Parts: sequence; C-alpha cells; structure tokens
Amino acid sequence: MKICVVGAGGIGGLLAARLAQSGEEVTVIARGPHLAAIRANGLTLIEEDGRENTSRIAATDKIAEAGPQDLVVLGMKAHQVAAVVRDLPSMYTPDTAVLTAQNGIPWWYFNKLGGPHDGRRLESVDPGGVIADNLPADRVIGSVVYPAAEILRPGVIKHIEGLRFSIAEIDNQKTERIARIADALQKAGFKAPVALDIRGEIWTKLWGNLSFNPISALTHATLEDICRNPLTRETAARMMREAQAVGEALGIRFRIPLEKRIAGAEAVGPHKTSMLQDIETGRAIEADALIGSVIELGRIANIPTPQIEAIYACVKLLSETVSRAGGKLHIEKA
Repeated sequence: MKICVVGAGGIGGLLAARLAQSGEEVTVIARGPHLAAIRANGLTLIEEDGRENTSRIAATDKIAEAGPQDLVVLGMKAHQVAAVVRDLPSMYTPDTAVLTAQNGIPWWYFNKLGGPHDGRRLESVDPGGVIADNLPADRVIGSVVYPAAEILRPGVIKHIEGLRFSIAEIDNQKTERIARIADALQKAGFKAPVALDIRGEIWTKLWGNLSFNPISALTHATLEDICRNPLTRETAARMMREAQAVGEALGIRFRIPLEKRIAGAEAVGPHKTSMLQDIETGRAIEADALIGSVIELGRIANIPTPQIEAIYACVKLLSETVSRAGGKLHIEKA
C-alpha cells in the first residue's frame, strides 16, 4: 500500500517506521529539524527492548508533494487536524481511506451513527465545520490508539510501550478496506483488532483521559500519585461518573466498573500524562477533544457535568497562561 503519515511525531513516527520496515511504501509529512534529519539520515525507531532500525522513507513538509495514496494516517493531535485538512484532497484517489489517530471524542462522532443526532457536528472538536467540509465521512477509518512513543531527538522515535491500534469503519461495518488496513498493521507488528463498537472503545479510553490528564497537568502529579491521593482520586471519580452518565445517555455501554478503570491507571505507576508533558514543554494541550467535547455532549444529552466543567476551566486557563508567556511549566528541585 501507498501510505502517507501526516504528522510524524511519536505515534505517527512509530506507525511510519514499522510500516516502512514491513515493506509498505511510506511517505511522512514532517517539518523543521525532524524533517531535515529524516531526509538526511532516515527515520530511526528505537524499540522497547533497545533495538534500533532505520528506514529510508520519503519525507516532505508539503502535503501536495506526497501524491495519491491508498491510506492517509492523521498522526497529529486533534487540535492540529483543521490546519491540514484542506490540503488532504491532493492525496485522494476514489478509494483513499483516512485513518484518524487522535485522542478524545472525534469530529466524526455523530456521522453514520443513526438516531436523533445522526450527522450532528461538534463545535468543540470541529469549530466551524472545517474538518467535516474537507474530509468526507465515507473516507474515515476510526481508531483507538494505545501505544506510547515520543520523538527522542530529530529523526529518532522511541517506542515506550504498547502495540494495539483498534480500528473500525465508523458505522462498525466489516469491509474489504478495513480488513486490508488491519492486515497491513498486523504485518508491521501491531495488534490491530477490528472493533465491533468503536465509539464504546473510544469512551473507555476517554474515561480516564478526561480526568487524569487535566488533573495531572494542574498538579504536576503522575497517575500513581493522583490515584493514591484520596482527594484527587475522588475528583477523578466524580468526573468519570459524570462522563459515564453522558455516555450512557447517548447509548454507550461501559464494560468495566469505574473503580477497575481507576485501578488500571494506578497500576501504570509514576507515569506523566501526555497533557502534563505538553505543559512541561510548552506545547498546546488537547483540552477540547478530551474534556470540552464531553461537556458539549452533556449539553446535547441534557446531563449536567459541573465537576468536568470546573476542571476544564482551570486547565484551559493554565494552557492560555503558558501560551501567553511563550513558556513552559516544569517543577525543579529547589
């Protein structure tokens, strides 16, 4: 397959490197020193066990130069999709699929869902409808991303943990193209089950992300710390109960108990969430896809979300404060 990964950061780079190693024809869209390093030296992947593998792959910062593709992977964060979506049609053939690999509630959530909200747009994740106007829902493949990876230095991706990418057609239908994409991911060494209920799986991951991520960013605490402190553990639980009420009002069935989900987060140990890492490095955070979207869904479903709204307000202000200062926020030993 001809595959273009738009956004070759941690997850995008992991996908690109492994897909290239397995024999797929891969192009990456990157920029700055990362792009220069990939062009000069190839894309290097350091696996969990320390093994290194470098792939020579096509790399550009201009989507229009990539040419027609069988599969386009959107590897950037949710708030970055609108900035590139107008350029994607240059890669489309009649059969091109677009795999969305963002955290949180996706912009396509109500597309092909049926029921009273079918086709409804979510302002929190697609302001003004820019994404929906430029990326037809018929092309979209949904996913839930479980691995963790990071750019260690320009041109070098470090795989931290995890291999599972659950994927699905957004109407949960079994198709030839979803089978073909799953096969390509599996040949690249990933676990790529075709989900039977992609929205339910999105909510299971989001359940923790919407609570632990902002609490971590606000307190600079790890997952283990949040779960072991009685006050923050209860704050997370309250947010999760509100989210569960919203999801259930929209037809989602939560398949594991809330306490088990919290225990799973605690078991991860002293891990910094992605939102905390973004605050520490001065990057924009995924507040709207992870938290604001749930508040919007709550209003649609007439379910109050006061605890989520309070934490959302605080983390949004934190992000704006860091952004205005052009800085970052990191705790150092005194």
